Amino acid sequence: MLDNLFNLVKQYAGDAVINNPAIPNERNEEVIAEASGSIQGGFQDILAQGNISDVLKLFGGRDNGGVQNNITQQISGGLIENLIGKFGMDRQSAGSIAGGLIPAVLNNLVSKTNDPQDSSFNIQSLFNSFSGGKTSGMDIQGLLNKVKGGALDLDGDGDTDLQDLLLLFNQGKGGGLMDKIKGMFGS
Repeated sequence: MLDNLFNLVKQYAGDAVINNPAIPNERNEEVIAEASGSIQGGFQDILAQGNISDVLKLFGGRDNGGVQNNITQQISGGLIENLIGKFGMDRQSAGSIAGGLIPAVLNNLVSKTNDPQDSSFNIQSLFNSFSGGKTSGMDIQGLLNKVKGGALDLDGDGDTDLQDLLLLFNQGKGGGLMDKIKGMFGS
């Protein structure tokens, strides 16, 4: 999975890295590896912070995508800091690299993950890798399908967030917590 991520970053590294005069050619691979590591580390941090719904929304196409979403901003910010710290770049050059690379890579990662004809990325494998194996018992694809279909948007505001989870667990429809969790997965 990490090799696939590195190759995906490399595929989009053209103007942002390879053709960038701020990066000596002999350091291109290092910068690509740093960007790949920043994406993985960014997702690990986001999941560790408990923001699984943000990641599911990204992969489910239920956020605004591109440069403006929180995930892209957090990962780009991490890459900027890493480029400044490890390669001595100025903030503007590092920001230009992150801005030219991270949104394109994330959009393509989401696209590849959602394409049944493309087996290079699998949502379950990604989550397992990003969570350090903590999601291995969860049906991530099932959750993603619920997010895509809007099934977890219980308050009808167009997103799946803490308010929806509170509504899910506080509905007066009888049954215990386990019944409601099973209901989320169609059991």
